[in-house]
Amino acid sequence: MARRKLLLLLKPFDVYQVTQSNAVSSFSNPRIFHYIDNRRKVHKEAINVCQKILQQKPIDWKPIFRNNLSQPIHNVDLVVTVGGDGTLLQASHFLDDSIPVLGVNSDPTQAEEVEKFSNEFDATRSTGYLCAATVKNFEQVLDGFLEDQIVPSKLSRISVSVNSKVLPTCALNDILIAHPCPATVSRFSFKIRGDDETCSPLVNCRSSGLRISTAAGSTAAMHSAGGFPMPILSRDLQYMVREPISQGPAFSRLMHGLIKSDQSMDASWFSKEGFVYFDGSHVFHTIQNGDTIEISSKAPVLQVVLPHLST
Repeated sequence: MARRKLLLLLKPFDVYQVTQSNAVSSFSNPRIFHYIDNRRKVHKEAINVCQKILQQKPIDWKPIFRNNLSQPIHNVDLVVTVGGDGTLLQASHFLDDSIPVLGVNSDPTQAEEVEKFSNEFDATRSTGYLCAATVKNFEQVLDGFLEDQIVPSKLSRISVSVNSKVLPTCALNDILIAHPCPATVSRFSFKIRGDDETCSPLVNCRSSGLRISTAAGSTAAMHSAGGFPMPILSRDLQYMVREPISQGPAFSRLMHGLIKSDQSMDASWFSKEGFVYFDGSHVFHTIQNGDTIEISSKAPVLQVVLPHLST
């Protein structure tokens, strides 16, 4: 039997980089410096623990920092991400539906720490909603996967076409269509179209943008904006017009809703500039006045080892 191959994708250390020399000028509270430095140490130790565990397994593996990832991932049986949801999301942009991913939350939030510093600063660490493991149970979860006792779940992603051309990136959490300047009004219209070509009324919008989330992303920015959490294996998408300029009660009910798995959203962009952001601000596609955008869940799924199936 061929040895399993694994890619270890790592969040870099420099995201925590603050030196003692600039700590005073950067932070009015020196305890913030020590807090951030501790986060760096915790993350680094998590990487060391994961590597030691992998060295003991009969598998071939190699580490790579996520900043150095530039080509689609092929020829491995599993990708393990060590960081948080952001590292897993970045990995997802380089994966098709054939390679599963297992997230290790290297820096989980400590409730007692959040309470301790609540009057000084936000001590929230990583949420790790999509991460199935921490250093405490990584070996157990990994063994479960290698022994076929843990089966990855298939999560929906968002497919986006601009002017009938499918964009190469699929979003695992959400997309945001908006003007690059947050203070500028975004102008667009949209309608929901079914596979049978039936359409909802056309909605014309002036707002701060349009967000569409998957079920996995419905607990993130969508939920914070007033949306609702969805069953994580749902194939539907949820959309919300951000801060719409009111056009009356007849249109208000159309500002937030679902794009069912057998439907798509057809949108038209009417501002001079615009971006389609994928899973945050780092990956985006420019759009311009007159462009048409099609959004659906008809993208390749992503295989993810989910935490509630691994404990």
